[in-house]
Amino acid sequence: MTIAATPITEDSSWATRGACVSMDPDGFFVQGAEQHAVKTACGACPVRTECLADALDNRVDFGVWGGMTERERRRMLRRHPDVRDWSEALRRAERQAVGS
Repeated sequence: MTIAATPITEDSSWATRGACVSMDPDGFFVQGAEQHAVKTACGACPVRTECLADALDNRVDFGVWGGMTERERRRMLRRHPDVRDWSEALRRAERQAVGS
């Protein structure tokens, strides 16, 4: 099973460009130590930031999204309750991390 219902050339949304697009989506909804193994699939994903921002903006309660477990996302949301646009906040943090 694939996440995208249409070929990548027809759908330009971030989800169709993820490293997980050809993976079984159920594999990202595991618990415990299995979550950390699943997160490795997100490591070099070209849309990791978009995926994480979407999960944070929409308060997704379950699964690994953008390389973070639900527990990690809840912690981030608690630490930064004033953030309204996670996409911008994550991009800003990336720029700061690389020294731009």
